Amino acid sequence: MDIFWILLLLGMVLRIFNMRDQRARIGLLGVHLNRYRIEKLMEDLTQGYMRALGETDLQRQAAIWHMLSHAETDLVEQFNAFVLEFSSVTVQQARVSRLPIALPYAAHWLPGTTFDMRKALSIHAHAIAQAAANRLGQSAKDKAFTLMAELFLMQHTCHWFCRSKLVASARLVARHQTPYAQVLASVAAPTRQAYCALVGCPAA
Repeated sequence: MDIFWILLLLGMVLRIFNMRDQRARIGLLGVHLNRYRIEKLMEDLTQGYMRALGETDLQRQAAIWHMLSHAETDLVEQFNAFVLEFSSVTVQQARVSRLPIALPYAAHWLPGTTFDMRKALSIHAHAIAQAAANRLGQSAKDKAFTLMAELFLMQHTCHWFCRSKLVASARLVARHQTPYAQVLASVAAPTRQAYCALVGCPAA
């Protein structure tokens, strides 16, 4: 019985410190993100892509693609500005634990198991800009799928920073019905290579 109460108390203490750590991370990211319309632009683009992909009239479809190009440009500019601003945070603040589950302040007492959020965001910024500019010369449909994958992976990284990799992956499925592995396989090859070299996943 004594062991039970000790473990229960330990679990409660860990939970309290975990919540404090996560609140600090959410607050830090939110302070920078709230200056921009990145989340709204992502939502508009995702809905616009779905509308364009479901349009059977080619002229209307072309008009939707053209309209979305302005939102893509706006998103790239907004995200680049956000990444530049976030680059000013300290090394300690930017550390993200690679552990699948959240442990309080693990990024501080296990620095060897972390990656730098500033570098991750820089990878995402470059990837989103390249996809929006269609550097791969893809069709409008394929470009839309690639850009959505890049955006979903970026969103996963933000949730990973705030909570944990496990929570981020669960939210990815809940919000977009897409597993983490599928998103990783759907981004451009250079993104996947740079991202996996940073966070430690096996590059495909």
